[in-house]
Amino acid sequence: MTEVVRNHITDLRGVSRMVVDAISGGTRLVETMHANIARKPTRLAGATVGGALDGTISIVYKSIRGVTRAVGGGIDLALHAVAPALGNIESSPAREAVVAALNGVLGDYLAETGNPLAVTMHLRREGKPLELTRKGLAAGIRAPGAKVLVLVHGLCRNDRHWERDGHDHGAGLARDLAYTPMYLHYNTGLHISTNGRALAQLLEELVAAWPVPLNEVSILAHSMGGLVARSALHHASAAGHAWPRKLRKLVFLGTPHHGVPLERAGHWFERLLERTPYTAPFAPLGRVRSAGITDLRHGYVLEEEWKGRGRSASRADRCRPLPLPRDVQCYAIAASLANAPSPRRGRLIGDGLVPVASALGDHTDSRRRLRFPRSHQWTATGTSHLGLLRSGEVYERIRDWLGECPAGPRVTRSVS
Repeated sequence: MTEVVRNHITDLRGVSRMVVDAISGGTRLVETMHANIARKPTRLAGATVGGALDGTISIVYKSIRGVTRAVGGGIDLALHAVAPALGNIESSPAREAVVAALNGVLGDYLAETGNPLAVTMHLRREGKPLELTRKGLAAGIRAPGAKVLVLVHGLCRNDRHWERDGHDHGAGLARDLAYTPMYLHYNTGLHISTNGRALAQLLEELVAAWPVPLNEVSILAHSMGGLVARSALHHASAAGHAWPRKLRKLVFLGTPHHGVPLERAGHWFERLLERTPYTAPFAPLGRVRSAGITDLRHGYVLEEEWKGRGRSASRADRCRPLPLPRDVQCYAIAASLANAPSPRRGRLIGDGLVPVASALGDHTDSRRRLRFPRSHQWTATGTSHLGLLRSGEVYERIRDWLGECPAGPRVTRSVS
């Protein structure tokens, strides 16, 4: 994929579009509230309040939206003409962190509206996208090796977030196990299945273009990234891709295989707002969160689990059982804020976002349970969701697992 021109002007274009849409949406919200109140006249202090919405007032609201769109369109055209003259400007980590967060919350909207702030999927190193051709990979990687490690970040994060407090799991594994790390950069606000399909194709291109003989590929995925990796394997199998035959190991860090309670609570609040005509206009504010976030309600990794229904529709868990791949060694690390190995509260709260059971693939429905061998699962105590990225103990566990010979993995301690 070719990365689009990004500079201060394109950022300004993206922000201006968001402001215009926010003003239009806010105007519509106020108009809807006005209409709902007017629709039900009531007696208050002896006087009638409410009634039919005056046609003139309705025209005023439409005029506000029309003027906003016209002004916004003019600004966008002017900035669009200027942007190419500046060319690409190297993006700072702080800017990329803000853009990653925006994409996590609004990524589907940014992509659908063609907003310049929308992230496109790339494999990167040191924050720079790689061209997936033999020549491009040879130029972008100093010494490509026979073992590739693909690191897949989580919601509202980017490829640079693997480095925390001076530690990067990918850099450590390159040093200790001779992996060549490749960092995925993607729009976490898109549906997980959409990102999974794109990742499957990207890995197919990577393996085909690798400039030296390739012995193995392994994947290290954090949080939502693990769901994207599982979805990619499903799409690759359906498409008959070659790269899964090179895949040896898949390590999940704090992946919500069966969803997160926080998103289920957000959905409940959204439904609550819809119950009365006076709060119903605010319900769209609850629906602002992206498709990627709503997929985390139950851990959707397949298109069929959400397609044909509105993302905000009230629905039960429709996840189709999707077992772990047979010919790949899969490992799961959960985190618990509790310092003791297995207090009930620690398992429920988990790492502050993902419960321990969800991270380890446990489920009350045996058909949905992901059957990680006991020696392939572990819980890091006294550790947060993001703490999984900087923990030395977690790194040692990953290193030991990836360093094992596929023929005979050693048994490691499992905290239940």
